[in-house]
Amino acid sequence: MFPSDSVLSVRELNLATKRLIEGGLPLVWVRGEISNFVAASSGHWYFSLKDEQAQVRCVMFRHKQQYLDFRPANGMLVEVHALATLYEARGEFQLTLERMRPAGQGALYEAFERLKEKLSEEGLFDAARKRELPAFPRQIGIVTSPQAAALRDALRTLANRMPSVPVVLYPTPVQGEGAARKIAQAIHTANERAECDVLIVCRGGGSIEDLWSFNEEVVARAIAASEIPVISGVGHETDFTIADFVADLRAATPTAAAQAAVPDRQALLHSLGKQGQQLTQALMRQIERRMQQVDYLQRRLVHPAQRIQLQTDRLDALRRRLHLAQNTGIAQRQWHWRSLMQRLGVLAPDVKASQNLLSTYSQRTQAAMTRQLERHEDRLLALQQHLHLLDPNRVLARGYSLVRNTQGGIVSDGRQVRAGEALDITFAQGGARVQVQETVEPKAV
Repeated sequence: MFPSDSVLSVRELNLATKRLIEGGLPLVWVRGEISNFVAASSGHWYFSLKDEQAQVRCVMFRHKQQYLDFRPANGMLVEVHALATLYEARGEFQLTLERMRPAGQGALYEAFERLKEKLSEEGLFDAARKRELPAFPRQIGIVTSPQAAALRDALRTLANRMPSVPVVLYPTPVQGEGAARKIAQAIHTANERAECDVLIVCRGGGSIEDLWSFNEEVVARAIAASEIPVISGVGHETDFTIADFVADLRAATPTAAAQAAVPDRQALLHSLGKQGQQLTQALMRQIERRMQQVDYLQRRLVHPAQRIQLQTDRLDALRRRLHLAQNTGIAQRQWHWRSLMQRLGVLAPDVKASQNLLSTYSQRTQAAMTRQLERHEDRLLALQQHLHLLDPNRVLARGYSLVRNTQGGIVSDGRQVRAGEALDITFAQGGARVQVQETVEPKAV
């Protein structure tokens, strides 16, 4: 830890305290009453858990809530499986929840989970072993209490949907001591009598204790061993029992179980009526097509003498067409031959004319080259004369001279030199080196 004389920041103190709490306390079950429950917009739950003498802040994050089958509320007595920790940003001691269950039901939930895991490992929940329900059962069996409201709901639904299907009741208590064994016996009785095509196992909603008979292993194995397909309709939509997982079909309520057991008579009648109309329309269209086919065949039916006359006329027409085709073919070939002769005459080469044309082109080319050469000679002579006029030696010969400074630059202005400076002067013949005595300013014009 820290030396006794060290000074800690608040954050360091809270972090150290958090490590001590989390390292010293494992996950624990805590019982208490929910108060100040808040569902944040993030989906996380915040509340206090209290008893008569103390309270503690709790948080349950959204990803942990998916395993709950109830909604927490203020005043509810619950048991939470949580990690004790310190929220260092505020220095608040709190519980971070992993699981939550209603208080007093922990043992039942644990038994439920153990049996569920056991039967799942044995394959009793596998979809491959579940059977399809018959589309039109001849008789329906119901396993439930004769006094149950679920029976009345199921019978009313079956009567509305398919009143012609008989229903057999296999009476049994659905809760209380020994109810599970009696439910299983009723399922065995239904299979021994083998008088139903579908078996509905149902009861109304209630607490987990009320529904516990349907979480017993004896009921689950009776359903799994049933030769008759079983529909489980136990409790309300949010209630789940072991029987639901083992049954061939799980219905949310007894009413939904009855709906799944038989088709809807009105819907069937409507479907049959629609199919009857479609069949009638199809038959009418088929009859109309046959009638049109008969009319078509009747129009094609011709007397033998008339058919012979038609064939004779057709033969005469073919003979005329053949004669015309022969004459036309000869004329076309003659015309094609004359066309080819004309094209051959056009394409035959005239050697003499080509020689004359070549001679003419040669003379024209030679004359053009002669004229071009004369033009170039005249231009060359003019350029030579112009160059001769621009020859600097001719200028020097007329008495002019070329003055340069010692760097070789041309001196054209008296202001470019100073007294005492040496200059080189070039004449038409030879040259001289001189020294400037003095400079003279140019005269104003």
